[in-house]
Amino acid sequence: MLFEPNETQRMVQKAARDFASRVIAPQASTIDKEERFPRELLKGLADLGLMAVNVAPELGGAGAGVVSYSLAMQEVARACASTAVTMAVTNMVGEVIAAFGSDEQRQTYCPKLASGEYAAGAFALSETGAGSDPGAMGTTAKEDGDGWVLDGGKQWITSGAHAGVFVVWARTGDRETLPGTRGISCFLVEGGTRGLEIGKAEDKMGLRGSNTVSLVFDGCRVPRSALLGTLHGGFKVAMMALDGGRIGIASQALGIARAALEESVSYAKDRRQFDKPIAEFQGTQWKLADMQVEIDAADMLTMRAAWLKEQGRPFSREASMAKLFASEMANRIANKAVQIHGGYGYTREFGAERHLRDARVTTIYEGTSEVQRIVIARSLLG
Repeated sequence: MLFEPNETQRMVQKAARDFASRVIAPQASTIDKEERFPRELLKGLADLGLMAVNVAPELGGAGAGVVSYSLAMQEVARACASTAVTMAVTNMVGEVIAAFGSDEQRQTYCPKLASGEYAAGAFALSETGAGSDPGAMGTTAKEDGDGWVLDGGKQWITSGAHAGVFVVWARTGDRETLPGTRGISCFLVEGGTRGLEIGKAEDKMGLRGSNTVSLVFDGCRVPRSALLGTLHGGFKVAMMALDGGRIGIASQALGIARAALEESVSYAKDRRQFDKPIAEFQGTQWKLADMQVEIDAADMLTMRAAWLKEQGRPFSREASMAKLFASEMANRIANKAVQIHGGYGYTREFGAERHLRDARVTTIYEGTSEVQRIVIARSLLG
């Protein structure tokens, strides 16, 4: 087995690391405090090819592959998790359109997402009563003349107030003849479309620089060409997107955890108690050692899932395993980082408390830890 990235992957990782360290990291605390959507940073990432890493060059993307995307995501999340989640969703939207879109859809939307002409893309699946259970979806799309009319609402939509295009799921089939997820279709809705209303930004615990809103579709008319993929085939689109998205969230969790560990090492060397640095106490050393072991384990799981996807091999179970372990690992690491920082870890003077707040949601979105365990168990049990 090869554990080292190839030349392309190293170049993408280096570009992401340099930009993240030089430009993003110095602004991360301010972005969090001011709840500022990092538009200018996203444009910088787009200029580096990082908003469409796994989209083909002919569609404006970098075409660098899934492993490159994971490595880049880790570097950006290490600097600012809020910026990273916007990058992650935009990459996911571009990949979904590239995989399922018509030639016209791909040529219209992928280059705009990749170049930064669109500040972000958005993924509109969840609803107030349909989170882990998409079959409970209430949003509808009905044929009307030469188009479709969407009615309903969506919840927890990342970048919803800034997105140039939304991937939206709606029920197109009768619940009795096509129950559950069988009657769901997928549509592309441009930002600013009449009948699409953007709700207020959520006041979140973490990822405060990432815009999260509700959406209301009130007689929102889109052309017939807005259908993405096949009629009633929306659940397949969602599962493909979520499987890949779980690699992105695992990568994000790894970046947060690495930042928490690095800051803990630095603090432990500087902070003195009983006339010596706390890094010399076994209790601190063991925390740091356990943190590094868990990060490396999560890294292996994530790289395996990314490599499998890149090779076109089945990867759903491996993506769930990576997401499950990496997200729960990031929460443990961030919690230990606060403990190592002591009272200072509970203040905004250090980054430890931000990492803990940012890490918390990684066990929830793109499928909760409970859902990941269901996916893994079903795979084992056939």
